[in-house]
Amino acid sequence: MKPMPKSLFISHGGGPLPLLGDAQHTEMLACLKGIAAEIPRPAAIVVVSAHWEEAVPTITSAANPSLIYDYSGFPPKSYAIAYPCAGEPSLASEIQRMLNAEGFEAQLDDARGLDHGVFVPLKIMYPDATLPCVQLSLVNTLDPAVHINIGRALQGLSERNILVVGSGFSFHNMRAFFAPDTAESRRLNAAFEAWLHDVCGNTDYSEAQRCEMLKDWAQAPGATFCHPREEHLMPLHVCYGVAQAPCARRYELTILNKISSMYVW
Repeated sequence: MKPMPKSLFISHGGGPLPLLGDAQHTEMLACLKGIAAEIPRPAAIVVVSAHWEEAVPTITSAANPSLIYDYSGFPPKSYAIAYPCAGEPSLASEIQRMLNAEGFEAQLDDARGLDHGVFVPLKIMYPDATLPCVQLSLVNTLDPAVHINIGRALQGLSERNILVVGSGFSFHNMRAFFAPDTAESRRLNAAFEAWLHDVCGNTDYSEAQRCEMLKDWAQAPGATFCHPREEHLMPLHVCYGVAQAPCARRYELTILNKISSMYVW
């Protein structure tokens, strides 16, 4: 049997559109279904979503988490999407202990539900909703080093068949999604994706070099065009922190007419 990946970074698409038959998410659906079919079925899932920021790392601890429809302007059926997965309070408490052992003051939240960065991709990958899931927040400073260290604190979960998923988007410029496509926007998109591919996958780099490059991501070609605000990239930093190694696989695809990528560590 294949070992559980240490972590998985996914580009989760635009709101609920992947579940509404949107043609610009066809490649995303195929990619996520393919990844789920390739890797072992986990015992539980920990998702770091771009759509939750707190002053300290915070973990959902409800036994039966609700869903948060944190989007607007979509058809009524978008607000009736169901994903009745169980929570895992004991895993949430363990993650809190792991983080606090590394100097974080992590908190539990038994009231917050799962946002669309969690339930949309999981409904594609594991539609039966039988796997327990907890969500871990970003830290609202959006400091890359902090998020790499959060990942480091979570090392070892894969050995217990627990999958760590970073749910963000390798391209996330909302204005550019709705603006006319230009040669310059395509160049900047491609340049940042090439940089990210190199940093995440190049085996010639030491882990110290790879870590420093990810910390300095904003200096990369096209970086601040692709990420005017970095919250959709920080889940990748957590995923790298878990693995501290070059990625095992990279998937390049087009989502909403932009080059995007997913990484398995």
